Amino acid sequence: MSDANGRNGAGGPDAGGSNGVNPEKDLAASNLPGQRGDGGEEIRVQRGMFGASNGGDTSGYGGLVRSIRLPGASARPYGGWFDEVADELEGALEEQGLVPESVIDKTVVDRGELTFHIEREHLPCVARTLRDDPALRFELCTGVSGVHYPHDKGRELHAVYHLRSITHNRLIRLEVSAPDADPHVPSLVSVYPTNDWHEREAYDFFGIVFEGHPALTRIMMPDDWQGFPQRKDYPLGGIPVEYKGAQIPAPDQRRSYS
Repeated sequence: MSDANGRNGAGGPDAGGSNGVNPEKDLAASNLPGQRGDGGEEIRVQRGMFGASNGGDTSGYGGLVRSIRLPGASARPYGGWFDEVADELEGALEEQGLVPESVIDKTVVDRGELTFHIEREHLPCVARTLRDDPALRFELCTGVSGVHYPHDKGRELHAVYHLRSITHNRLIRLEVSAPDADPHVPSLVSVYPTNDWHEREAYDFFGIVFEGHPALTRIMMPDDWQGFPQRKDYPLGGIPVEYKGAQIPAPDQRRSYS
């Protein structure tokens, strides 16, 4: 877009889109809503509104250049009750003979929300601790969300859990990552039974394999569907019909979910 004098805005060539320069390097974070400035971890530089590289950009933002960053670890004090939860969790892990630094990869406070990034092998232990410790009491997991970052090498797949404490009226997140080459994450169904269908959905759309799930099958797509539709590398169009040969079995031959 242009201002009244005809100068190009952030998406125009004068902002660096045509020569590949990232304008974030020269602008204060306050000038870029939703950005993290130089903080966090840059996983790639996106050109265009959606990062499309295999066709014409019809969005009108083909000249936009911006960094895609994941938030970095936050320094204490986190503020408010965040420090209390972090202290209680670390103390509870130590009581179980675990070193918090080997369990919690990083603690992030971003946009007023608290997220613990957990090493995936310790996920069930951390979830059980958060649920059962009287000072924490995160009794409810409202689901797991899958995320795919193709350029986050070695951590392409992320599983994000949303936990709520009804006792203390608090909301936090747990996040674990896994590589495309080994997309396995421990299931939390034994800790939070409500995750049964959420984990199946994340498996169906992202291909995250939740180890220990009682019946990890597709929930939306046919059993023989190839690929995982919500991954960033999944084709956006022109896909041939893949229901060939499908049939509905008799009621007494259908899968059991119990």
